Amino acid sequence: MPTTEGWWPLVFGRLSFDALPFYSAIATGAASLVVIGAVVVIGLLTWLGRWTWLWREWLTSLDHKKIGIMYVIIAMVMLARAVIEGSLMRAQQAMAFDNPGFLPPEHFAQLFSTHGSIMVFFMAMPFLTGIINFALPLQIGARDVSFPLLNSMSLWLTAGGAGLMMASLVLGKFSTGGWTGYPPYTDAVFNPGVGPDYWIFAVTLGSLASTMTGINIAVTIYKKRCRGMNPFRMPLFCWTSLCTSVLMIFAMPPLTVATALLALDRYVGTHFFTNDGGGNMMNFANLFWLFGHPEVYILILPAFGVYSQVISNFSAKILYGYDSLIIATMCIAVMSFTVWVHHFFTMGQSANLNAVFGIATMAIGIPTGVKIFDWILTMAWGRVRFTVPMLYALAFMVLFVVGGLTGILLANPAVDFQVHNTVFLVAHFHNMLIPGLLYGMIAAYTYWFPKAFGFRLDEWWGRVAFGCWVTGFCLAFLPLYPLGLMGMPRRTQEFFEPDYLPFTIVAGIGALFLLSALTSLVIQLVVSIRRRATLAVPGGDPWDGRTLEWGIPCPAPEYNFAVLPVATSRDTFLAAKEDGTAYAPRRAYHDIELPRNSMTGVVFGLALAAAAFGLVWYMWWLAALGVLVAIGAVVARSFVLDTMRIIPAAEVRRQDEAWLAQVRRLPAADRDHETTPRNQGIAEAPAP
Repeated sequence: MPTTEGWWPLVFGRLSFDALPFYSAIATGAASLVVIGAVVVIGLLTWLGRWTWLWREWLTSLDHKKIGIMYVIIAMVMLARAVIEGSLMRAQQAMAFDNPGFLPPEHFAQLFSTHGSIMVFFMAMPFLTGIINFALPLQIGARDVSFPLLNSMSLWLTAGGAGLMMASLVLGKFSTGGWTGYPPYTDAVFNPGVGPDYWIFAVTLGSLASTMTGINIAVTIYKKRCRGMNPFRMPLFCWTSLCTSVLMIFAMPPLTVATALLALDRYVGTHFFTNDGGGNMMNFANLFWLFGHPEVYILILPAFGVYSQVISNFSAKILYGYDSLIIATMCIAVMSFTVWVHHFFTMGQSANLNAVFGIATMAIGIPTGVKIFDWILTMAWGRVRFTVPMLYALAFMVLFVVGGLTGILLANPAVDFQVHNTVFLVAHFHNMLIPGLLYGMIAAYTYWFPKAFGFRLDEWWGRVAFGCWVTGFCLAFLPLYPLGLMGMPRRTQEFFEPDYLPFTIVAGIGALFLLSALTSLVIQLVVSIRRRATLAVPGGDPWDGRTLEWGIPCPAPEYNFAVLPVATSRDTFLAAKEDGTAYAPRRAYHDIELPRNSMTGVVFGLALAAAAFGLVWYMWWLAALGVLVAIGAVVARSFVLDTMRIIPAAEVRRQDEAWLAQVRRLPAADRDHETTPRNQGIAEAPAP
């Protein structure tokens, strides 16, 4: 057995056999699933001989589309874990009346910490970043983002953070301090274990990645728009992505500072957040929520952009109130920095200060309401097609309004005092983020999936998943509103009030629907891959699209556009279809320059993740080595001169003319057959 003396602590720090998760059968089972899953994936790749392919085609790729897809894969994996953990908590509460249930208190506390941390930092952020990465350059007529290597480094920092979260499932215990990581629950005196360290370094890697992504996206929109694409011709998704990236640039650094100072408190013995040592833990709360409230809008704004695209596309109408939607988006982005103090209504500040921030919080509902009215008016007198993305948009509008109204209630300090720290807050938070983020990301995934892989997702299983997500949300979270009004505290592992029980049972049933929704998404993907020949849309325009990305093949070529487009209106591709020039022969082709693959991002991200793992377990040699390797990778990259490759104009011509010839052979499908095999990616020409 390892001891605290000799060579073991020098090599493995505080890591010992006690770190294995044998304290709970559920923890042991979950860790076993992670290990078995990793072994199966590695074994399959080895058996199929796909390691080289994986390295060259994906892991080292600087193509924004592939990086976006890898972000979404990370998000999907983490979504699966977080939904299972959330369902376990609901199941525990459904049987927790005067009963310890199957989850001991400490394990329950770990679950609500990992569930929240994963959903915010390693499901939502990678999902929206992946969607922006994939779709935005296509929508503005660009070949790539401004900094492709930085993009890869951001991806692998995110992957490293997600890897730390998964490692915490197998080695050691995670933090019990919640997704916010508040001291003193995470300080070294109260919690000297590895859990808070896992949280600190996983979140830090994620926040650094998001800051870099924000810079990259903002510069891309500023510098890479095609000719004619002035700001007020950009699709609304680009505007929401721009505001999101600006929020990332300004909101993420406070989080990084907060986690860095908390790490210093734990590792070096400083007292930034320890009241008895001269610090103030409210400093952490302020720094965290200076990030935390804009973060809500970082999560929601991209979904607003997706809904704008989806509603306009599937209503066959130009987006109503385009200018007002842009102004509303910018107002939300600015106001999101002015409301963080509403998280402290009950922390002893003056009534006047509470009133100011309460009013500011209520005011943010105004631009959001403008958006809802604009979307409704876009649908009015349009021909609405109830495809899967449109169904998510409709469900969002209904459920998000309910969440928004409860937010207005909570913005009233008097009401907040009554329901503070009850499950009412849990209901409100999920009421905003499930329709406002998750539905939007699944809608985006369904909407742009053909552009990524060349075939549509199976419609029937998509509708099954939609039904389960909506039913599951309503059953799992709406009962928490009356429970909160009755006074049930959040993070409750066991309760003794019999009136709570009917509601917790209904919420438990809702969790089963959410698990079914997750399963349906997996089945949908498997069925779609098996039917990919039937669902193929090589023509490139399966949804009768309006924006530039639908004017190129499905899947999109690595260079995006054979010839860079010229934007002529807000719906440039629709205009080209109407005047018959959408698939016209190109006048001239040119050589296209694209970045070569690079292993720098992989090495950089994984080396810093290894360094973080070393810091968690006090393996100082690993921490130092990881940092040195990461710095070395960046320095070595600076000596590489041959960073670009050329695709000859002749090759571009060959591919593009072959696709145009195929387009002329494909039958056009009307919108009544949009979800049938007749849809091969050529939409019937709109009526004059």
